[in-house]
Amino acid sequence: MHQPSRYFPPVEKADRYGVLAVGGALTPDRLLDAYTHSIFPWPDAHGRIEWCSPPVRAIFEFHEFHISRRLDRTLRRGTFQVTCDRAFRQVMTGCATQADRVGVTWITPALIDAYCELHKLGFAHSVESWQDGELVGGVYGVAVGAMFAAESMFHQVSDASKVALAYLIRHLEACRYELVDIQQWTPNSASLGCRPILRADFIARLQHALLSRPDFEKELRGGVPRREKSC
Repeated sequence: MHQPSRYFPPVEKADRYGVLAVGGALTPDRLLDAYTHSIFPWPDAHGRIEWCSPPVRAIFEFHEFHISRRLDRTLRRGTFQVTCDRAFRQVMTGCATQADRVGVTWITPALIDAYCELHKLGFAHSVESWQDGELVGGVYGVAVGAMFAAESMFHQVSDASKVALAYLIRHLEACRYELVDIQQWTPNSASLGCRPILRADFIARLQHALLSRPDFEKELRGGVPRREKSC
C-alpha cells in the first residue's frame, strides 16, 4: 500500500474542480510528494499555489499516440534538430511566454525556479526542437518512478512542439515507462490520441508505476543527443 502524503490530505477530499489545498512552498520534497500522490501544483491568477487532483485526468497510451501524415513527413525530413535537457529553463520560459499565454500563464517565475531544482536532481526533463541554432519548441515534465508527467509545451515554428513530444513519447516507451500523464484533456492533445481516465484508475496505475524507476538518462531514442543538465 502506498504511504499517505506527508503534506496533503487524501485526494478524495478535493473539491469538484480537483483543488485539494492552497499554499505551501514549492520545495523539491513537496513537489515529489505531490506527484507520487497524483497531485500537481497550479498557481492561480493571483500567484497562489493550488494543489490539484482532478476527478478526471488525461493520459497518453503509447499504442494510441497519433502521428499525423504531416507530422510524420516533418519527422522524416529532419526539419528540426532535437535535443534533451539542453535548455530546460528556456523551454519552461517558452511555455510561459508563448503568445496565447501572455498574462494568463500558470508558469510563474517561482514555478520555473522550483522545477529547475527538480531538473538538477534528475527528476525533471525537457526535449527541445531547434532550427538554425535557435530554440523553436519544446516540452518539459517530471519523472517519478515509471510515470512521466508532461507539463507543458510550446512552439515558435509549426510542428516544433509536436516533434519534441513525439521524440519524448518514443523515448519513454523504449525505456519502459508505464504512464504518461498530461493532467487535462484538450482538443489539441485529443488530436494526438490522449484520452481521459478516472482519478481512481489513474491512482491505481500510478501506484504500480512507482514500483520501478526506468533510466531516463539513457540516450534519447531517435538519434537525439543528450546534454548536461542545463539549469
